[in-house]
Amino acid sequence: MSERDQSNEPTVGEIRLAAMNLLARREHARTELRTKLLKRFGANGDLVRLVDEALTRLEEQGLQSDERFTEAFVSARERQGKGPLRIAQELRQKGVSDSLVSVYLDEGDERWWDLANEVRRKRFGDAPVETPKEKARQTRFLQYRGFSHEQARKAIASVPRHP
Repeated sequence: MSERDQSNEPTVGEIRLAAMNLLARREHARTELRTKLLKRFGANGDLVRLVDEALTRLEEQGLQSDERFTEAFVSARERQGKGPLRIAQELRQKGVSDSLVSVYLDEGDERWWDLANEVRRKRFGDAPVETPKEKARQTRFLQYRGFSHEQARKAIASVPRHP
């Protein structure tokens, strides 16, 4: 029986392999990856140190990158029609730093205005918004999707009125 079998403690190599398997499926934020590894291997003092050590090496080797994760995540959520406020909230939940979030999510960026218009049009069509009740409904929908009140207001106001 080997020493590994008796102690049942994972090695840095095993932790690294588990991390690499997760990264092979998709990009992960460091905090998210750390949480998954600690859940799998346990969170006692030595294991926390080994997991942090493995993650530091992966980051140094360019195999794990919070920037790459953030870029891919923002792009995917944007394709789903999510706004910058919702994306920022999800990134923070995954442990991405506020400074990195602000680099990739400038609320004033023209693309968010265009996306709010597109999402509104896709969901509600090109019919003009006639009633305050309908305007409120569309505003709530866009805000739920992660667009600011101003972005929602402009998207609704941009619908042409028919005579």
